[in-house]
Amino acid sequence: MMDKMIFGRFIPGDSFVHRLDPRSKLIFVFAFIIVVFLANNTPTYIALFAFTLLIILMSRIKLYFLINGLKPIIILMAFTFLLHIFFTKEGPLIFEWKFIHIYEEGLRQGIYISIRFLVLVFVTSVLTLTTSPISITDGMEVLLNPLKKLNLPVHELALMMSISLRFIPTLMDETDKIMKAQMARGSDITTGPVKERIKAVVPLLVPLFVSAFKRAEDLATAMEVRGYRGGEGRTRYRQLKWRLGDTLALLFIVVMAAILVYLRS
Repeated sequence: MMDKMIFGRFIPGDSFVHRLDPRSKLIFVFAFIIVVFLANNTPTYIALFAFTLLIILMSRIKLYFLINGLKPIIILMAFTFLLHIFFTKEGPLIFEWKFIHIYEEGLRQGIYISIRFLVLVFVTSVLTLTTSPISITDGMEVLLNPLKKLNLPVHELALMMSISLRFIPTLMDETDKIMKAQMARGSDITTGPVKERIKAVVPLLVPLFVSAFKRAEDLATAMEVRGYRGGEGRTRYRQLKWRLGDTLALLFIVVMAAILVYLRS
């Protein structure tokens, strides 16, 4: 599961989505988060899911690769789905067994929320998979540039968020290595009582935190010896260029919003 983790990973490619300016992709994702909440019935959620599949198709990322990488999220989705089923008591009763009562509205809301959550994760994952961390940093810095008038450290904030995103797969790989090393020494956190599993997690967290702090220190040292002093006066080797495809991408999100508004009940 650790090897298939896709959060923070970048896959080089030459698809339409890969070639987009990072600014347009960031704006698209932020707008998509808002547009998702326009869906409120079955036709809108079907259209929303179809739009998401179209985005994945244009990125040329295999759907099964996304699904395999998002398996840890399925647990959270299943938990959210069950919460709506068991705690939403509206509409006709469709299933009853002892203390379990499932209502039509609870089932519907569970499915809707799960789809909403799934498409959001898909689209944000496509952003990180098709955009390098450096490009994300540059795009965020340009978009947040007006906040410099409020004396906010825009460059440092963008760099910090980009580094955090980049270190997610690194820490997951490190966790996998530590788990395998401890399993080779007889430790097992996958079986036994819950109390014993919790105790077995502590020896996993301690070396993970030590490794994370060491990586952070090494990164800080590397940036310091290369003369990094923040964003003031810095230039970029790669200049961002807004093209026709970026405008079309934003028009696509506008069309998507218009269709969802039309299909709303």
